[in-house]
Amino acid sequence: MSGKKFFADVPKGYEEYASAGIVVLPVPYDGTSTWMKGADRGPDAIIDASYNMYLYDIDTDSEVYTRGIHTDEPVGEKSSPDAMVEAVRARVSRHLAAGKFVVTLGGEHSVTVGTVRAHAERHPGMSVLQLDAHADLQEEFHGSRYNHACVMARVRESCPIVQVGIRSLDDVERKAADPERLFLAEDIQGSRDWIDRAVSLLTEEVYVTIDLDAFDISIMAATGTPEPGGLGWYEVIALLKKVSKEKRIVGFDVVELCPNPYARQCDYLAAKLVYRLLSYVFRDGR
Repeated sequence: MSGKKFFADVPKGYEEYASAGIVVLPVPYDGTSTWMKGADRGPDAIIDASYNMYLYDIDTDSEVYTRGIHTDEPVGEKSSPDAMVEAVRARVSRHLAAGKFVVTLGGEHSVTVGTVRAHAERHPGMSVLQLDAHADLQEEFHGSRYNHACVMARVRESCPIVQVGIRSLDDVERKAADPERLFLAEDIQGSRDWIDRAVSLLTEEVYVTIDLDAFDISIMAATGTPEPGGLGWYEVIALLKKVSKEKRIVGFDVVELCPNPYARQCDYLAAKLVYRLLSYVFRDGR
């Protein structure tokens, strides 16, 4: 398609679907968010910002783009959250069947339900690592079981979860959460001792979902539901590096970027996070 942008502006030939090992799937959906709208603009903002990255990754001494990174057409289903979830599941399933590693870019967090279902069908026994400010364990919110506040309640129906960075939940969610698998931001602040324990709770195959409001608002202000406090860049990177070394990451998503023209550094953080995690996943010749 003329004028189409590809994640990371990879050199010609590395963006072709047939030879790419990686597919980036944009899902510009923002149908159930409950405060600031704009997450539907998140995928485009991340892809735009990715044009400003160097393609050499210092930490892994690698250039993961040489695996081939194809950027798919966005999932356009917006008639209902249920229909969107199924459309995402179907699209991701096709890519997985073709042997691709799929990165999903939201959009609001509800897009995760569809991609997790597709991965769980292909990887029975996998677990999900959630980085987030919110527990997202509501059974129903504003009349929908697929509201972004319900995403981990739906994910937990498919596989076990570990929740990291949480600093907002109501009493119903507190009772629904597993305290052994819940890492509150205030309890892990200033330490990395918790990382080994969090990783030990994951199964051998892991899907990672990253709601960008997991980060401290001083470095990630461009989200629709910001919370005070949060994780730093190097904390998150240390966790993801550990997971990638000890487990097999089978897929991941980055969601809930609500672009702000006065905080475009947040778009770049999200793009860099995607590329860094891909570098970890493919570091050892996956």
